[in-house]
Amino acid sequence: MKKIIICAICAICGFTTANAQAKFGHVNTQEIIQAMPEYNKAKTEIDALQAQYEADLKSMQDELQKKGEAFDKEQANLPENIKQRRQTELQEMYQKIQQSYQDNQQALQKASAEKMQAIQAKVMEAVNAIGKDGGYVYIMELGSQLYISSTLSTDVTAQVKAKLGLK
Repeated sequence: MKKIIICAICAICGFTTANAQAKFGHVNTQEIIQAMPEYNKAKTEIDALQAQYEADLKSMQDELQKKGEAFDKEQANLPENIKQRRQTELQEMYQKIQQSYQDNQQALQKASAEKMQAIQAKVMEAVNAIGKDGGYVYIMELGSQLYISSTLSTDVTAQVKAKLGLK
């Protein structure tokens, strides 16, 4: 019985000593990503794509507005069958604009996700390398936890930036 108690005490002491040597870190990946040239390039490309989509939609809306105004001016003099056909054309144009808007939004989201995925993978690779090199048990995202002790956890953001060649 005495041996079991001594073994238990030794195990607890060994576990406590092992925990005392554990290193924990935290990182602000948003700060890192926003400092990356790849992020600025991706943002510029997405903004340009969005501007192109907006210009295309504006052109379509202008065309719809012109045809709608022309229809309003002449509808009193049109036969009923032509009036219905033009109303149908205007509705189809409107639906086409709505569909284009939805398609553009999906394309923007997809392009943004693809570009950000590569950037995030690069940051995660650097975080993993810092974690392995520094002997960290955990490196947590700053802001994703309710509380991170700044005395018990090391901020490795600067190390990750240095690993990526950022200032």
